[in-house]
Amino acid sequence: MTSESGAGHGWRRVLRALTRPKVAVMLLLGFGSGLPFMLVGNTLGYWLRESGVTLSMIGFLSWVGLAYSLKFLWAPAVDRFDAPLLGRWLGRRRGWILLSQLVVAAALGGMAALQPHGGLFAFAALALCAAFASSTQDVCIDAWRIESAGDADELALLTAAYQLGYRAALLVTDALILILAGFAGWSVSYAAMAAAMGVGVAATLIAREPSATAEVARRGLAAAWRLRGALDAIAGPFVAFFRTHGRKALLMLAAISLYRLADFVMGPMANPFYADLGLAKETVGAVRSSIGLAASVLGVAAGGLCAMRYGFGATLLVGAIVGPLSNLAFTLLAVTGPDLGVFSMAMFVDNFSTGFAGTALVAYMSSLTSLGYTATQYALLSSFYALLGKSLKGLSGAAVDALQGQHGLLDAYALFFAGTAAIGIPAVLLVAHLLRLTPATRSAGDSR
Repeated sequence: MTSESGAGHGWRRVLRALTRPKVAVMLLLGFGSGLPFMLVGNTLGYWLRESGVTLSMIGFLSWVGLAYSLKFLWAPAVDRFDAPLLGRWLGRRRGWILLSQLVVAAALGGMAALQPHGGLFAFAALALCAAFASSTQDVCIDAWRIESAGDADELALLTAAYQLGYRAALLVTDALILILAGFAGWSVSYAAMAAAMGVGVAATLIAREPSATAEVARRGLAAAWRLRGALDAIAGPFVAFFRTHGRKALLMLAAISLYRLADFVMGPMANPFYADLGLAKETVGAVRSSIGLAASVLGVAAGGLCAMRYGFGATLLVGAIVGPLSNLAFTLLAVTGPDLGVFSMAMFVDNFSTGFAGTALVAYMSSLTSLGYTATQYALLSSFYALLGKSLKGLSGAAVDALQGQHGLLDAYALFFAGTAAIGIPAVLLVAHLLRLTPATRSAGDSR
């Protein structure tokens, strides 16, 4: 988009883009990508808390989400080899996507059948299996999104569509599922979510394999089975990234690793907080699916338009500033108690800031990848984005329990949420410094 284009023109472009087959498929793939995330994370914490599991154990079990942060370890294989059986039929990207979706659906169905009281260890193993398959799905969908984009404008549009679908799935699994669980129970709710993976499966079957992927696969198939090709599959993406970005590469990785740290550390305690606050699941679900939905759409749209109008770097800085606001909103809720007005405000701030910051980060990381190593490089970046936060979030329950020893439970929550907001400050400083070093960070108006 040129600098003369106005925001109104940007809105019209986004709305028109949603009618394009590629963007519509991206929307559905984003939904399939986002569906398992809360089901093995924060929503699972709600189920565990109502089943009598301690806050410390809930925090520890949140470590199954580390699969999302370690996906760069198997991303080279996804980049270089076809999925068993399905790869020959659907192509490299779509074959792995479909295989991952089927495993996710099977693991969620297993969790629904077993339930926490059927054996916490086996239940956690199923959650880990779902997280592993889900993270593999994310690797391939991210690669499909980046390789399918014809230029940076289309990349921004596909990123916004992906985020919109992803956030819609989060609202289903973080809001609507609570209403369903209130009426039908957690087991039925998780079984329904396993069936909902069919949305992603349908999108995978409709999607077209990117031509760039097919060409890279054709040229690299024979070499991949030789030692040199295997070494390149592992080391090549990392060497290419550091060669492209030079000394700024470490600064980029540091900024990305701290960008959503406040949100990750707070995450496992959000749903147990609602349970301890005395809010009914149906109330939480209703507010999330109404006010939360509107705020999420606004946040994603604002992030996408900002990336198209002002570039990825400037949008990244704004996202780093607004992201931790949700943590402070939770602090206020802990102080005021179960006030419906304050809770609604907190849900609006949380969903808007998360939608905006998520879109900003995804767009920025996507702009840093190189063709031929798309899946591995993006997996590397998204792993750095989540690894530190997901490593620390396992201690969140122990932190609240420790604070509760000196304060009341709600005061402990308030102090915890305020502390997590404060750890978002270094990310703002790092992103601002990075922009000073790289004033021409690729914008949506530049060619890729």
